[in-house]
Amino acid sequence: MTPQLPNLTPEQIETLFTRNDGSYAFARWGRPVAPIVFGVQDETLRTIKGAVEAVMTLAGHQMAETDPELGSNLMFFFFRDWEELLAVPDLDRMIPDLAPLVGRLKAGGASQYRAFRFDEQGGIKAAFVFLQMQGAMAELPAETLALTQAVQVALLWGDRAFAEASPLAVLPETGATILRPEIAGVIAAAYDRMMPVAAEDKSHALRLFARLQAPAEPPQS
Repeated sequence: MTPQLPNLTPEQIETLFTRNDGSYAFARWGRPVAPIVFGVQDETLRTIKGAVEAVMTLAGHQMAETDPELGSNLMFFFFRDWEELLAVPDLDRMIPDLAPLVGRLKAGGASQYRAFRFDEQGGIKAAFVFLQMQGAMAELPAETLALTQAVQVALLWGDRAFAEASPLAVLPETGATILRPEIAGVIAAAYDRMMPVAAEDKSHALRLFARLQAPAEPPQS
């Protein structure tokens, strides 16, 4: 069922998948998601996996215990210092030019970084999430951090998709943190079975917009 969310314009949807160079780049997962988390306690691990499962359930996409090709295809790394990544066994085989990348991220004061791998159809087949738990990042509640990161790996978003506004919102009545309804709608529409797993033409944003305006479909009998 696709929710009606008329408050996003086609231009706003296009912006969500536009890179800094002005090109349009969209991709969704093309295989079941099998997450693994490094560097956290068991309680936080369950929170992160629960957030990923919640977003994938919203998308109507499958989860898996393992990926037949990669073992785990969604990897979260939590650490205090970027230099710690250089000691992770075989990580340099998964992330080309790891040492120069770590140097750039550290010099730029980055707190997070995401890398994606794609299949022959352009769909996401693997994602790597790196989170330096210092400063403001370390102060975030685990649930907020987990849901934010789960949203940001559900799709290949544009470079500045959430630069000005978080994908999350706080309910004033309860103080609970939720996924913003318009972002939830975009994710659900993006995983519609009639939509492509990847797109580089801006007309794709118009198709997403049309999905958001469509009346809810009755349940299949």
